[in-house]
Amino acid sequence: MSKAFIREDQHDDDQEQGGAPALLPGTRNYITPRGYAALKAELKHLVEVERPGVVNTVAWAAGNGDRSENGDYIYGKKRLREIDRRIRFLIKRLENAHVVDPAQQENTDQVFFGATVTICDGDGKEQTFQIVGVDEADASQGRISWISPLARALLKAREGDTVRFHSPVGPREVDIVAVRYCAGTADD
Repeated sequence: MSKAFIREDQHDDDQEQGGAPALLPGTRNYITPRGYAALKAELKHLVEVERPGVVNTVAWAAGNGDRSENGDYIYGKKRLREIDRRIRFLIKRLENAHVVDPAQQENTDQVFFGATVTICDGDGKEQTFQIVGVDEADASQGRISWISPLARALLKAREGDTVRFHSPVGPREVDIVAVRYCAGTADD
């Protein structure tokens, strides 16, 4: 069935949130304590600040008369739907979150969730990444999702190992220079 014939509230909230991909059924939503706190803070801001402000604007605009040509009312209602969709998404993600603190990792010589890994490619260029949950991944900040091709190749490897993986530009091979665990970011 075409999406044109599906009511808006029938859409899967996981698919509507452009930032994080939907998790496969039965897959745990691993997340670091920092990521969990960030999602909770966003939810709190939406519920306590953003949504009440938009509700006030919509109520004010509705009192101005003709709603069909009232931009504040139309935009406010649309923004309210977006906020409510994001709130539902965040609630689901937080309910299914499995918080893993990298600082509590016991086997620190091997790459697991939360590890900060320094790799070296064939050109001698070093990069450092922290393996994090899908909701907190940001490659520009050095945080990659544990389900990304690179992270999946790195998992269970050790310092000094060479791993191969398929990147969007084709097959690649990288050497693991360092593995460490800390509660902070990959920049620590």
